Amino acid sequence: MLIRGFLKTGKKVFVGNNTKIYNTRNIVFGKNITIGKECEIDGFSYEKIILGDCVKIGSFSTLTSTSHFSKYGKGLKMGNNSAIGDYTHFGASGGISIGDDVIMGSYISFHSENHNFNDVTKLIREQGVTSKGIILGNNIWVGAKVTFLDGSKVGNNCVVAAGAVVNNIFPDNVVIGGVPAKILKHIE
Repeated sequence: MLIRGFLKTGKKVFVGNNTKIYNTRNIVFGKNITIGKECEIDGFSYEKIILGDCVKIGSFSTLTSTSHFSKYGKGLKMGNNSAIGDYTHFGASGGISIGDDVIMGSYISFHSENHNFNDVTKLIREQGVTSKGIILGNNIWVGAKVTFLDGSKVGNNCVVAAGAVVNNIFPDNVVIGGVPAKILKHIE
């Protein structure tokens, strides 16, 4: 994995079989990065893709930074010691910021762009998009199959229950869950 990573990135990055990494000049790799097998990472964005030290991205995951060539995407920043499980989708067009020490299960999806749809005289695909971005603080545990929607923000020291759909702003020290997610408990 280390030899494969060096050949693909020119850096000490552990890369699994059949993983594709595009636009590596726009990706900042910290120390001891692991990207699992069968992943696709695209650094085509107007800001750098930043992967901090000891970051792990699970197998079969995808990072897309730009959804359409007419509008460059913002990209992703993932903090130190943060890891995400297999089959993750990072839709980073509107920007995703993940803090330090964030642990996440498998099948997580980030959708940092949202379609406008209020003008009934136009097709939805012709109305454009909003890109508020997604922000996760530090020291968060995210259960499996959570979906983060554009504009969502989760504070520090939080837990996000498995299967939640996060589409709001949440403070520090809470457990959230549900569809849509709401505060289930305060952590003291």
